[in-house]
Amino acid sequence: MNIHEYQAKEIFRRFGIPTLPGRVATTAEEAQAVANDLPASPVTVLKAQIHAGGRGKGRFKEHPDLGGVKVLAERSLVGSTADLMLSSTLVTKQTGPEGKVVHQVYVEAGCAIAKEFYAAVTLDRRAQAPAIMVSPEGGMDIEEVAEKTPELIFTEVVDPRYGLHGFQARRLAKALGLRGKPLKAAADLLVKLVRCFLESDASLVEVNPLVLTEEDEVLALDAKIGLDDNGLPRHPDLAAYRDPNEMTSEEQKAKEHDLSYISLSGNVGCMVNGAGLAMATMDMIKHCGGEPANFLDVGGGATEERITAAFQIIVSDPDVKAILVNVFGGILLCDKLAAGIVSACRSLDLKVPLVVRLEGTNVEEGRRILEESGLEIQFAPSLKEAAERVVAAAGGAA
Repeated sequence: MNIHEYQAKEIFRRFGIPTLPGRVATTAEEAQAVANDLPASPVTVLKAQIHAGGRGKGRFKEHPDLGGVKVLAERSLVGSTADLMLSSTLVTKQTGPEGKVVHQVYVEAGCAIAKEFYAAVTLDRRAQAPAIMVSPEGGMDIEEVAEKTPELIFTEVVDPRYGLHGFQARRLAKALGLRGKPLKAAADLLVKLVRCFLESDASLVEVNPLVLTEEDEVLALDAKIGLDDNGLPRHPDLAAYRDPNEMTSEEQKAKEHDLSYISLSGNVGCMVNGAGLAMATMDMIKHCGGEPANFLDVGGGATEERITAAFQIIVSDPDVKAILVNVFGGILLCDKLAAGIVSACRSLDLKVPLVVRLEGTNVEEGRRILEESGLEIQFAPSLKEAAERVVAAAGGAA
């Protein structure tokens, strides 16, 4: 689950990670009031709150000269600028051309920046442990830094039992070129950043930029946190940060039925059980020249109601021209799935072509139910053949 910057900074403050004073606002009047209450600073910063990076380089559809992050020398302009941002659509490299509507803005005091850095904690799958990485090249695309100057990224693997050791934190701070008081401040911040990652059950904690001010303070100027959905039951306070405005209607419906769903831009609808099989299915569709319209994992304990909801979500996308059901029966028995498919197709009066690949427990009974249903279903013995058939049914290779 992704959260907004202002929410991430609330979490940062719980762990003692230093940030600049600021509050969120939902109206222009509220934004101006927040700005008036902030302590004196060289500038005031206004940030659009959406679940996407690249806000500073992004542009509003309605106001092409305005980006998602605005630094204002005059505090009195906060309200009028917020008025332009709110309810407008911000397009960044991560939103796609459709952009995202801004419902909230974050109003923050500015500071005099001496140097910008990058810091992030995530899971290193090769090391099978959390890892923290830093770079002296902050405030820019870290992907570009990793590609062109990988020697400027420094990493420490973290033992989750103990967190980031002091010597590791100091080594990273030194790699940023810091010395003296700023080195100690940065090392302390990095230790807390790792604690935040571990104790929040996060999948990502990122600060870009991490800054050194002209007063030798080290601050998290930005904050990005991705939370592991599997850990949210342990953190009801963090689960409450979910923003329905950042979810499509299909994603909201999927959440109601405990389905793992992500909307994509293709024309082949997918219904699969198991995240790994779902990824393999989408890869095979791409390999066969098609484009998946979604990621949808019904899970192992799918009921007839959940299967019907899954079909409703898929067909609600007008771009879907064919559907592939790829299931390996284990916990989810093939005959139960087949009964759910028949019920869903009849209740929805399914019009788009349907390709089904079934394997696993009770597969023969599942196939019998589907064959005797009278529905027009194409059966495929392998994933590759299923993908080829569904891509052809959707109109051929892209």
